[in-house]
Amino acid sequence: MDEHEEIYGDERSERLKALLTEFADLVHQLHRDDRLLEDVPKLLRALGDIRSELFHYEVRSTYDTPEVARHRRIVDDARGESEGLFEDDSEDDQPWRETQAE
Repeated sequence: MDEHEEIYGDERSERLKALLTEFADLVHQLHRDDRLLEDVPKLLRALGDIRSELFHYEVRSTYDTPEVARHRRIVDDARGESEGLFEDDSEDDQPWRETQAE
């Protein structure tokens, strides 16, 4: 999942509202022009985008808030810097086992 998809904030909610409003305007315009059924591929593409974003909105409680995401990035960055500081360079993955005499 991309980093921007792990966050569901107010900005993303507003984009969803805009998508829904644009879709409603499109349907009204096509209806006025008597082209509602002629432009089905256009409607299906728009519905696909809206469906995807509606799903993200529905499960947004499982996403990080922008503040939590920022904190998570700070912790991940700190972990990345400390990687390797305490690692044992030996090739033995199980140092507690006795080595067999050759």
